[in-house]
Amino acid sequence: MNNKLYYSIGEVSRMLNVNSSLLRFWETEFPNLRPHKNKKGNRYYTEEDIALLRHIYHLTRDCGYTLDGVREQLRHTGPDDDRMAVVQTLTETREFLLSLKEIL
Repeated sequence: MNNKLYYSIGEVSRMLNVNSSLLRFWETEFPNLRPHKNKKGNRYYTEEDIALLRHIYHLTRDCGYTLDGVREQLRHTGPDDDRMAVVQTLTETREFLLSLKEIL
């Protein structure tokens, strides 16, 4: 990350390679996901929000959890679990290797 305080929904959707609509949907499904909104309603995500989104993404896409299953996991582990840091590092490494593969 760039050490910015806030990231727009477009930036976050590109980071996770998901549609902005999915991020808005997850916001309705997970009460602990509450990005800041300005007067126009634009969403701004903190790094903590992004960590939670990465965790939700990992549980739904990589582990195959339902939304109810993700809620249950979040109750027991939270986004700051040590495993999430490993998953994030591996995801970033994978993205780097895929981009390197494209270049070659």
